[in-house]
Amino acid sequence: MPEPGSSPLQSRPPAAAARLGAPTTQATEVVRQASPALERILRGPSGLGTAGLHLGRREESPPPPETEAPAERLQIPGLYYHPVPDPDPARVEEVSRRIKDWAVDEVELYPEEWEGQFDGFSVGRYMVACHPDAPTIDHLMVATRLMVAENAVDDCYCEDHGGSPIGLGGRLLLAHTALDPLHAPKEYQPQWAESLHADAPRRAYRSAMEYFVRQATPSQADRFRHDMARLHLGYLAEGAWAQTDHNPEVWEYLAMRQFNNFRPCPAITDTVGGYELPADLHARPDTQRVLALAGNASTIVNDLYSYTKELASPGRHLNLPVVIADREDVSDQEGYLKAIEVHNDLMRDFEAEAAALAEACPVPSVLRFLRGVAVWVDGNHYWHQTNTYRYSLPDFW
Repeated sequence: MPEPGSSPLQSRPPAAAARLGAPTTQATEVVRQASPALERILRGPSGLGTAGLHLGRREESPPPPETEAPAERLQIPGLYYHPVPDPDPARVEEVSRRIKDWAVDEVELYPEEWEGQFDGFSVGRYMVACHPDAPTIDHLMVATRLMVAENAVDDCYCEDHGGSPIGLGGRLLLAHTALDPLHAPKEYQPQWAESLHADAPRRAYRSAMEYFVRQATPSQADRFRHDMARLHLGYLAEGAWAQTDHNPEVWEYLAMRQFNNFRPCPAITDTVGGYELPADLHARPDTQRVLALAGNASTIVNDLYSYTKELASPGRHLNLPVVIADREDVSDQEGYLKAIEVHNDLMRDFEAEAAALAEACPVPSVLRFLRGVAVWVDGNHYWHQTNTYRYSLPDFW
């Protein structure tokens, strides 16, 4: 990781940071001003023919003024992030209504006793915050169904709701065929098709993917399948470590987390936005690095906010603060604070690489995609910061 002084992002004065509402500490200034290239990304494309490529251009009428109180926000001192406003409440309400109807009526996702947890996840607020450029509610629902389906697989196969590393590979493989369909002789196709209704994760994957491919181009759908294979590989690595009681090195944990990762979510920002980043531009090594850094930074945010939740859960949960404390022989507090530094390095690298890509390839679709990814990163942090139903912070300050 480069030292902070080598980043092209220049620090704001502490007073400016305070005005932006970001947490500050004596040792760390966490709100930074973007380079001109990154500022251009955040403004969006300009020039002839780009009027439709900006966030907030929607086909619906503007919603009524927001009357709800702002969401309560947890504060992690020293964490580098960009504050965002609360998302459009009218859209949040509609997405929340539709996703619950889908979960209950279309895919029978959860038993009645899990309803409170489903509501507490606040997926509507999450997806509206992450995709403010979605032109319609239908576009938002593409991302929302996939997010819920991915969490169903994680919870039911890997985590708290019956998950286990034993047999995980087989379960994930069969679930993955709901995204990447089986091509077998006709004799066996009906049995496979029936299997996609066998459990809640497969029902959710099948249905969410059907909606997604209607909105996506073939290359976007193929890209998503590839990113989901990456995600499943990360699940398998973590499950294998649990079975062998492997205590990973910090770099090994970060390698696993690069795959067991939020990457599939920001990578579909163009589909949700109603446009396409062409496959050759998506495949550029610098685009891939930007996406990897965005996913890594967003995933370490989850490690930080879910730290106390995971410690309170049964069994041993790997997260970056725990691995740092174990491997670098420091206290729990020091491990957590070091994990904040790792996140901040990843964020600065993400923004520097995004700015460099914008300079190297100032194509309107690239600029819009980079902006969408940056907004998704900020929206992901906002959801973690405001989801006080799920998360609380350790008493380390």
